[in-house]
Amino acid sequence: MRNLLATVPKSTSGAVAAIVRTIFAQPDHASAMAQLHRVADGLRPRFGAAAELLEEAAEDVLAHLHFPEAHRRRLHSTNTLERLNKEIKRRTQVVGIFPDRTSLIRLTGMLLAECDDEWATADRRYFTAESMLLVDVEEGGEVRHELLAQIA
Repeated sequence: MRNLLATVPKSTSGAVAAIVRTIFAQPDHASAMAQLHRVADGLRPRFGAAAELLEEAAEDVLAHLHFPEAHRRRLHSTNTLERLNKEIKRRTQVVGIFPDRTSLIRLTGMLLAECDDEWATADRRYFTAESMLLVDVEEGGEVRHELLAQIA
């Protein structure tokens, strides 16, 4: 959204943002893609660069709509990943200079394992094992049966 609004005048950025938000209010990928093309066609006469940027980034900005609805709210933001990266940066800066690459990998690996344990045992999980069953990676549901066996 920031990149898109940078291509339009400041005085019209509020109206353009409101129009673009209608894309994300759609219930599924097909209707969101149709709305995106309608919005891009409407923007093209006055803001050609914005329309072009919107159409180029269509699949990227709508990728979260390919996932189950229960996951979409969490996938549209990178806050959790940014928080994790910030914690890794903070902890590695405390050490300063690492004697070798393996010590750096050991520290960051330990931090990631600790975070994984917290996410797996927390009362409010980011994604539960049950919600992950909704993501069917392979045709025929082979992965779903393997995950169900692991949970049980």
